[in-house]
Amino acid sequence: MQSKLEIMGEPQPGMPWEERPAGCRSVVWRYSKNPIIGRDALSTSNSIFNSAVVPFRKGEYNYAGVFRCDDTNRRMRLHVGFSVDGLKWDIDEEDIRLTGADPEVGEWVYGYDPRVAKIGDRYYVTWCNGYHGPTIGVAWTDDFATFHQLENAFLPYNRNGVLFPRKINGNYAMLSRPSDTGHTPFGDIFYSESPDLTYWGRHRHVMAPAAFELSAWQCMKIGAGPVPIETSEGWLLFYHGVLRSCNGYVYAFGSALLDRDEPWKVLARSGPYLISPRETYECMGDVPNVTFPCASLHDPATGRVAIYYGCADTVTGLAFGYIPEIIEFTKKNSIL
Repeated sequence: MQSKLEIMGEPQPGMPWEERPAGCRSVVWRYSKNPIIGRDALSTSNSIFNSAVVPFRKGEYNYAGVFRCDDTNRRMRLHVGFSVDGLKWDIDEEDIRLTGADPEVGEWVYGYDPRVAKIGDRYYVTWCNGYHGPTIGVAWTDDFATFHQLENAFLPYNRNGVLFPRKINGNYAMLSRPSDTGHTPFGDIFYSESPDLTYWGRHRHVMAPAAFELSAWQCMKIGAGPVPIETSEGWLLFYHGVLRSCNGYVYAFGSALLDRDEPWKVLARSGPYLISPRETYECMGDVPNVTFPCASLHDPATGRVAIYYGCADTVTGLAFGYIPEIIEFTKKNSIL
């Protein structure tokens, strides 16, 4: 008899949720009131997308987030925000101010596509940080008011740095996607470990883009999405993939299952996507045809998961699913 799936994490009974619409056959479905954050939620914002959300109690608020807010100068900036229900957000007008870094590393150039992982009592922010090209910036906070910047994790060029929510082999662990200076025409996901969040090593290859004939939506490049979710079946990873079509680049996202003890070993990887650009707010914007996941909330008791994703590099959307169904979908439709 197959043992019951165990999902790790703190209970989230009040997380955002909407049941699967009648007649919907998709394993993941969109929130009916998308987008949840418009492009002009701030007085100076051109767009708000590709952002990170976590449970965090502060006064009346139950959630905190670090948001990518490109301003009307088209500068890429990070802002903190808070929410009661995970749907309506109060985002600070002022940029996040980082403290404590070596002055050379701490000089701000740009920052985008953040993720937030809670490890112990701290919330660690990783983002694409400008330092002679894109690399992975790291900072921690315990109050979402003061952000203590650490050393950049890797040399340029790198993107999509995503921490695991606990140590592995006694070390901090991170996924990343080495890149180049432009719109990377390649992209594999790698795994790295660190004893102190400063010195990184034990680099291991996780997975590469798929062959076109196996899964075209992820045949050009891939990158880790939200912080992986630990289950008894392995780490559930949502990740984006890119297809270069006759109409330009198309960003969709799917799912993979990684080994719990050796996360660079992929147990299953979905051939079909979970979400691909289809709705107007995903197809029309500053960068058309993009669905880019950066955060998720999940409740272990119910198996529910809410996935926050950027839409057309302009606004923020939300999608829902059940973790057991997604894992079964991933295994049943694996291209390995």
